[in-house]
Amino acid sequence: MENAGKQIGKDVAGTALFGGILLLFLFGDRLIDPSFIPKEVLNVSTLFLSIILEAIPFILLGVFASALIQTFVSEDTLKRFIPKHPILALVPAAIVGAFLPICECAIVPVVRRLVLKGMPLHLGVVIMVTAPILNPVVFASTYYAFQTNMDVVYARMGLAFVASIVIGAIIYFFFRTSLPLKKQHHLHEHHHHAKNRWLETLLHASDEFFDVGRYLIVGALVASAFQAGFDRTTLLEIGGDQTVAPAVMMGLAYILSLCSEADAFVAASFGSTFTIGSLIAFLVYGPMIDLKNTFMLFAYFKPKFVAVFIFVVTVVIYGSIILLQSLNIL
Repeated sequence: MENAGKQIGKDVAGTALFGGILLLFLFGDRLIDPSFIPKEVLNVSTLFLSIILEAIPFILLGVFASALIQTFVSEDTLKRFIPKHPILALVPAAIVGAFLPICECAIVPVVRRLVLKGMPLHLGVVIMVTAPILNPVVFASTYYAFQTNMDVVYARMGLAFVASIVIGAIIYFFFRTSLPLKKQHHLHEHHHHAKNRWLETLLHASDEFFDVGRYLIVGALVASAFQAGFDRTTLLEIGGDQTVAPAVMMGLAYILSLCSEADAFVAASFGSTFTIGSLIAFLVYGPMIDLKNTFMLFAYFKPKFVAVFIFVVTVVIYGSIILLQSLNIL
């Protein structure tokens, strides 16, 4: 009863926060006089709303995809299509991710649902890190942003594919005997009474939207505060360093929390001052893990898994960039 009470309190607080932000967005100019608000606060609020508005359509896509999986995909069906060998299954998982037009905002609830349905965790991780990069929409946006330098396009896609397999194999090594998902019983309490499958899908989607929405709001707020206070002129001094520049651009990708459909155009704006390797690091690392995505991961996974996942992705991507630069491939 105590846990149920705490969960209800969290749900009420999260819904109230989401409703308050929606109210300010729709009627903020009538409720508050902008002239009395400091410029710094206005900058943070503008960035915050831009992140939220950019992410919400993809969040809706993700939670509906998750709900459809919950309602229409059985555990037996899923297991029939998963190769038995855990390592050999990594490549098919990466290919599946390439066909999912879902950004990093939406893929977390989808992968969580697949894992609950019986997909091995490490295969879910492969899909989670490939879908935001290898899907056709991101390929097209990267192509248009780097038409004059197709090496960036191919390097982004190729590195993401290979790195995802390495990341999945490492996650399998760490978590093959455990399932680091948080228990969320409250998501299913009323669904047993829904006889219509489409109604059940809507109930799942609405529950999941408000559940993950709280974490999106917190992540977007922190990311916007970082962006507003970040001095980008300091980046120009280290843009040509092949060791430091990739790390800096990875950190920038994490902080900016850009949607993977749009990040290529931001990366292209740094093309004249940063090395190719650092641009690839930005384009591969950001969609795999960023600030807002971190908060969303905490919604569904235990802290230990989130910490290991971030560490593995960071080491694999940075190490890959340094290796490719040393071989003069980038």
